[in-house]
Amino acid sequence: MSSGWSWFVIFIVVISIAGNAWLLAANRRARIGETKSGETLGHSFDGLEELNNPLPAWWVWLFVSTIVFAIVYLVLYPGLGNWPGLLGWTSSGQLEAESAVAQKKYGPIFEGYFVTPIPDLLGDQRALDMGARLFANNCATCHGSDAQGGAGYPNLTDRDWLYGGDPDTIVKTITYGRIGNMPGMGAILNEQGVKDMAQYVLSLSGREHDAEQAAAAAPQFAQICAVCHGQDATGNHAIGAPNLTDDIWLHRGRLEDIEYQITNGRINQMPAHENILSKERIHLLALHVYSLSNSD
Repeated sequence: MSSGWSWFVIFIVVISIAGNAWLLAANRRARIGETKSGETLGHSFDGLEELNNPLPAWWVWLFVSTIVFAIVYLVLYPGLGNWPGLLGWTSSGQLEAESAVAQKKYGPIFEGYFVTPIPDLLGDQRALDMGARLFANNCATCHGSDAQGGAGYPNLTDRDWLYGGDPDTIVKTITYGRIGNMPGMGAILNEQGVKDMAQYVLSLSGREHDAEQAAAAAPQFAQICAVCHGQDATGNHAIGAPNLTDDIWLHRGRLEDIEYQITNGRINQMPAHENILSKERIHLLALHVYSLSNSD
């Protein structure tokens, strides 16, 4: 932080400690005046009276110890603005030290699994459990603890893959992430054209639809949408275009959802994990994801 903010923080901290010390000292002894120590101050409630007595010694020393602890802590550790503390401790330094210890202890285990192809690890329960824990810590927030996803987050337990479900592709997806972009077609198709196209999309997976509207949109699908989804509408793993014939929907499959997506498009992003997890850990995480739809 800037030197100005640093001095501001130092001022607030020092005034707070000094103020607490003064308050403690001011209430340490009975005040000298008309009311003597042990006499009532005239305040009573439910039979209890407030007496002009000093604070108990154990209580005073408890507060004193907290003030002393605060001073010692602020000398040794950061807390006074830009002051780094005599010990030079930082949270990032502690993380690096603990990570180094963990790497030394667990690194050989991960490296041992890394040299084994993912399909060959499907029968190794220890490796599967390690991958499951990595998934719970890094992926369950979006895909769910059961990996069945939700609106906008793919279900990883079926065999419907936007970019392919082979081990190498899963590793690539986890490592570098993905960005999916479905352009909005509302301005191109107009309102009625969107409604017709939605009916055509419904027809692709055999759902109930308006045949006349679907037929009207078929030529436009071949001209506009097939570029990504393919002439047979089974998708394209190379660009993450979904299969429209299997009745599996990333953003829900109600008619209004389909119309919204055709009109406005979608942008989805799967974050890269190459700077979060080592390649050995990604290997085991990919094993877990692969096992979700290949356990048989």
